[in-house]
Amino acid sequence: MKLIYNVQDKPSFGKTLIFAFQQLLAILAATIAVPAIVGNGMSQSAALFGAGVGTLVYLLFTKFKSPVFLGSSFAFLGSMFAAFAGAYANTTVGYLGLVIGAIFAGLVYVIIAIIVKFAGVKWINKIMPAVVIGPTVAIIGLSLAGNAVANSFGFSNPSADGYAITLKTGLSFICALVTLAVVVLCSVYGKKLMKMIPFIIGILAGYLCATIFTIIGIATKNPDFQIIDFSAFANMQWIPDFTFLKAFSGFAGQTLEDGTVVKLTGEYIATIAVAYIPVAFVVFAEHLADHKNLSSIIEHDLLEDPGLSNTLLGDGIGSMAGAFFGGCPNTTYGESVGCVAISGNASVQTILYTAIMAILASFVAPFVTFLATIPTCVMGGVCITLYGFIAVSGLKMIQKTDLGDNRNLFTVSVILIAGVGGMVMMFGQITLTKVACALILGILTNLILSKKKEEPQAEQAEQAEPEEVKTEE
Repeated sequence: MKLIYNVQDKPSFGKTLIFAFQQLLAILAATIAVPAIVGNGMSQSAALFGAGVGTLVYLLFTKFKSPVFLGSSFAFLGSMFAAFAGAYANTTVGYLGLVIGAIFAGLVYVIIAIIVKFAGVKWINKIMPAVVIGPTVAIIGLSLAGNAVANSFGFSNPSADGYAITLKTGLSFICALVTLAVVVLCSVYGKKLMKMIPFIIGILAGYLCATIFTIIGIATKNPDFQIIDFSAFANMQWIPDFTFLKAFSGFAGQTLEDGTVVKLTGEYIATIAVAYIPVAFVVFAEHLADHKNLSSIIEHDLLEDPGLSNTLLGDGIGSMAGAFFGGCPNTTYGESVGCVAISGNASVQTILYTAIMAILASFVAPFVTFLATIPTCVMGGVCITLYGFIAVSGLKMIQKTDLGDNRNLFTVSVILIAGVGGMVMMFGQITLTKVACALILGILTNLILSKKKEEPQAEQAEQAEPEEVKTEE
């Protein structure tokens, strides 16, 4: 993929602001969706602030060499629900649980980073070569395909039964198609700046289309036309409701209406540890896949420079910092990687500006509200391209792999089928995502079959020599 701006390139201030806004749009929906799903009074603007802080921490640890944004991680949804389980719902102790859980998850990254620092990354390249990591990256994109399609019809979650076309879903799909078409046309036929900001233009086009439908709906009092909920501007939150303020305001305990006093106990801390630590190992696998993918895009091995230990420390400590403010552990975003690939802009300066923009934007209520009112269907049109690029970039990693060799073929097949088939395993509060399951099966398959991958050269020579003699005769 040809890059217009490399990692250390510095576009002009004006251009960087525009590129940063595009990155912000790309990561926004998922970043603010996590606190909305968890509920319990979590603040979306605080999550945006935490994502910006976490990204700044990540950039510092990676020496400004890795152009990727950190946002709220969906992998920790179950863990966050555990923090608010039972009597802890909407309590200050529940918020304290979010902070403690993020610390547990971050410490997993720190420990792995220390191991990598002394053991190096060769062992990782051995157990996760291109034949394993390539299809795994593809699964990250393909596993999100259902969400992109569902969003295009205005739904939050995929449906196994398809989508009934009604007036509401039909109009939503039109907005998604307008967004998709504009993004694609700008990326392919756009000139100069237009070619580098297809998402901004596409989202604005989709938003305009949705606004027209909404105005018609308001004028005719037909709710099916009302794609955008403008009522959100009436209840804007001007100051982010930071997690640490809620967490430590009731540290001594909180009395509920029934007289129950909710306190921080050893049992609760153990529950949080069990909920967060195993998930951190799962996200570690996705961390590797994202950085391998980004490395292939920028044609520079990030596991070697700035080094996997630094990316892990940046991700882990960035998650702690992000959760301290916003409650959500962070992770490297595939949407951000896809944005780099499509726009051809890998400038780390853009990511720096995006982080600062996210922090500042969290205090500008109208701006945050405007971003929050971008219709699901519009983001669905954008995500079709983003998730598709992630999938294709993964497949590009194995284009030089000999799939005529059954040992490689079986490894790739196992990963793709496990991932696309939705292999998700749940052990109580612990959930192994489809990406994690696919990666684990792929590693095991590759290790089992790799024992026969290299035949002794002498044996190969013996097999080749008779053929040469026979040819000469």
